[in-house]
Amino acid sequence: MSFMKLEQLHRDAYGMIHAALESAKPQRAVKQALVALPDDGKALYLLAIGKAAWSMAEAATDVLGDRIVEGIVITKYGHVRGELKNITSYEAGHPIPDENTLKATRKALKLAARLTAADRLIFLISGGGSALFEDSDLSLSELQDINRQLLASGADIVSMNTLRKRFSNVKGGQFAECVKPAQIFSIVLSDVLGDRLDMIASGPAYPDLSTSDDAKRIVADYGIELPERALALLDKPLPQNLSNVTTKIVGSVRGLIAEAEAKAKERGYETIVLSDRVDCEARDLGHFLGTIAEIKGGEERQKLAFILGGETVVTLRGDGMGGRNQEIALASAPYLANVPGSLVFSVGSDGTDGPTDAAGGIVDSTTLEKLAKAGFDIDDVLRRNDSYTALKAVDALIMTGPTGTNVNDLTCLLLSD
Repeated sequence: MSFMKLEQLHRDAYGMIHAALESAKPQRAVKQALVALPDDGKALYLLAIGKAAWSMAEAATDVLGDRIVEGIVITKYGHVRGELKNITSYEAGHPIPDENTLKATRKALKLAARLTAADRLIFLISGGGSALFEDSDLSLSELQDINRQLLASGADIVSMNTLRKRFSNVKGGQFAECVKPAQIFSIVLSDVLGDRLDMIASGPAYPDLSTSDDAKRIVADYGIELPERALALLDKPLPQNLSNVTTKIVGSVRGLIAEAEAKAKERGYETIVLSDRVDCEARDLGHFLGTIAEIKGGEERQKLAFILGGETVVTLRGDGMGGRNQEIALASAPYLANVPGSLVFSVGSDGTDGPTDAAGGIVDSTTLEKLAKAGFDIDDVLRRNDSYTALKAVDALIMTGPTGTNVNDLTCLLLSD
């Protein structure tokens, strides 16, 4: 495999990443959704939560301007990109809630308490809202401990949010109850497989479709240790019907995949979309893609692009640093070493993979050798969940910075001809 062909694979990969992330930015979609906003003379207020909150709020202010009387944005640290008229922005902890999470949420609850039947709340929801929007009868330290256990357990987002709802005063439709008698016009950017509105940001404005039995089963299955107060909350009833909410979904991982596929075809690849609902262990997906590379690498082939979307999980066993997308890429590297002209990338659409500043990882048929020369053993790195350190050492991290969106992850195996 020539150096030039390998360079071309990387250019093609970054072309797909850039096109997909650009297509997933929520500004245009939010503006289009606001066309359906009833023009009934109600005073408009705004609340935006999640990693894409600031970008979504910016789009809303572009359309509505001074019609927004007051608004609040609650997003992740580093995601506020300027002042918005009549809107106060707060940054808080993610993926673990912190004191700023609680303070900002209390501001939103005070706003909700002032609303009347003559008002309407534009509620902009994106992934990350479960950590960023929280009020609870549990202490902050208890919430943080539960969230750390869930994040380390290997539980998927539906399981985590089923449990989080029980400990919250705003999740599972409870915030919509707080807003009554005002109406809510909710615009949702989906980061949950199947676009489950009851699970995106733990469904603060959508009826709960899970049960207390579901929550208890998750506690048992994943060995989550709960204090007495939390155990009692597992039986907490949540709203089953909400009459004051209209909801529109404006983006999901399917759009991310479609744009990546279009860019790959434009660059001469035969494309195979394997799934838009990947939810396995991250390293298992890396092994799977590596196996495909080995099988196809032994055949006479044309340029191929295998594309997937979803959200894998990482069961934490070590004390290293990394993220699910970095672990996918790293786990595929030993297989790619046997297949000249192969590349795997995996990227989080929000630009932050796990508790790192990387969006994901990108490896090719030369990465294993580079890692060995740098003193890294992949089995040891995976055992310690330290993919960030290893990939950084061989310049195999994808760095985008916060993207202003959040619609799951994009993963791809590219094979040259």
